[in-house]
Amino acid sequence: PVPPLRRGFFLWRRASMAYPGGVIVLGIDPGLANLGLGLVEGDVRKARHLYHVCLTTESAWIMPRRLQYLHEEVSRLIAEYRPDAVAIEDQILRKQADVAFKVGQAFGVVQLACAQAGVPVHTYGPMQVKRSLVGTGRAEKEQVIYMVKATLGVRELFNNHAADALALALTHLASAPMQSRVAAGLAVIG
Repeated sequence: PVPPLRRGFFLWRRASMAYPGGVIVLGIDPGLANLGLGLVEGDVRKARHLYHVCLTTESAWIMPRRLQYLHEEVSRLIAEYRPDAVAIEDQILRKQADVAFKVGQAFGVVQLACAQAGVPVHTYGPMQVKRSLVGTGRAEKEQVIYMVKATLGVRELFNNHAADALALALTHLASAPMQSRVAAGLAVIG
């Protein structure tokens, strides 16, 4: 039996009603055994924590079942919260081919769920996330978790994968204004 997705705080109003110009961003830390999900709402100046969870698959499950579970749960979360964007960690695992392959499979089913829902996907590397939240790409994991908690006002201790997912969502909020300016510049040129 597969445990149901735990429900977090749900806001029925759209982000623009809660924070003018705000968006809902789903951050995803991909992994086959542990997949972190974190939702934030707001903009670069003010962000609010909506939900976080770490989806876990059992190693005894056959691979198609593990991937199906991740796809179903990510799809359900997207349908429930209707994020405006998804931020996924783009990991480069060169030394551990077997780990990279499994993470790649989880990355693929997450991308599929986003494509099916029509949600734009943005990828960020670990150094980008650290630089965005702490100011240096060489920050320690504890520093990133501290900044996530401080920024969102979350005091509870939570899974590192969920913390990474929230960090990705915050990174997207911080970089979204820059992406908008670049897109506007390209529209003027084109």
